[in-house]
Formats: sequence, structure tokens, C-alpha cells
Amino acid sequence: MREITIPAFETAHSEGACVIDVREPGEYVTGHVPGATLMPMGQLPARLGELPRGVPVYVVCASGNRSASMTSFLVRAGFEAYSVAGGTSGWVKAGHPVVHGVRPHAA
Repeated sequence: MREITIPAFETAHSEGACVIDVREPGEYVTGHVPGATLMPMGQLPARLGELPRGVPVYVVCASGNRSASMTSFLVRAGFEAYSVAGGTSGWVKAGHPVVHGVRPHAA
């Protein structure tokens, strides 16, 4: 499984990385990484066509467990995917803001 640290993810995020959040909608609305697209674990297999090929895809959840599983799935499906170590919790602990609500981008 491929994993990326929060500092390395910070750089990718600041450069406009593709970020997917594999948590459930109720978790997502309470706070998510700015720009992250909600793709709950159960929906991800059916939504592979929405993901870009040929660029890294960063997978985030609450703490890193679900994202690790989904990253392995994506790698097997031919994506360059990375699990964000520590997940959204790690992002917040590092002092980064989260977006509340259903919109994937800050208003």
C-alpha cells in the first residue's frame, strides 16, 4: 500500500491534487480537506470512471484505515493512488483548515 505523509500531502494539495474522501456523507459534512470529493467506500468501485488516470489520486478518511484499504483497491485497478497517513484527523492536527458542509470546495 502506498502512503503519503501529511507534509508531503500538503505540497500536493497546494498544487491542486486530486483528493477523494472515502468516508460516509455524515462524516464528510462535519469537516473535510478543502477540495476533497466525497466518494464513500461503498460507492468507489462504481465511480472509478470519475477518477483521472495518469495523475496521483490522494485518498483520505478519518484516520487512515479506510483510505489504506481503498488505496490498495485503486492501485490494483491501475491508479497511482496514495493513502494520506493520519487522514483528516492528521490534517487538522497539523493545523490545516477543513470545510464544513456538502460542498467539496470552500466558498
